[in-house]
Amino acid sequence: MAHFEYLKNVVTLEYREEKCIGCGMCIEVCPHAVFRFNGTRRVEVTSRDACMECGACSRNCPTEAISVQSGVGCAAAVINGMLGRKSSACCCTTDTGNPKTGGTCC
Repeated sequence: MAHFEYLKNVVTLEYREEKCIGCGMCIEVCPHAVFRFNGTRRVEVTSRDACMECGACSRNCPTEAISVQSGVGCAAAVINGMLGRKSSACCCTTDTGNPKTGGTCC
């Protein structure tokens, strides 16, 4: 699978390693391989910027070691823009009204 990245340093993904029990559910449900086992029976984040903020990892983590505000990030805005939707789900602003053509992100 290709390595996808969205916008740098805007994802809401938070991972607390001390809460991880190594069940691997996040690895199994993540569509972009953001997580992997780190060799100590715990998980690590391989690429935060690959996270599309779908929320599957946080919904399936039994210890709440992962949190993400699904659908609120710039990835959602890019997807909404590609689908031709007028409103975005994040704070991105552009001159043209299309989040994928430029502008600023908080």
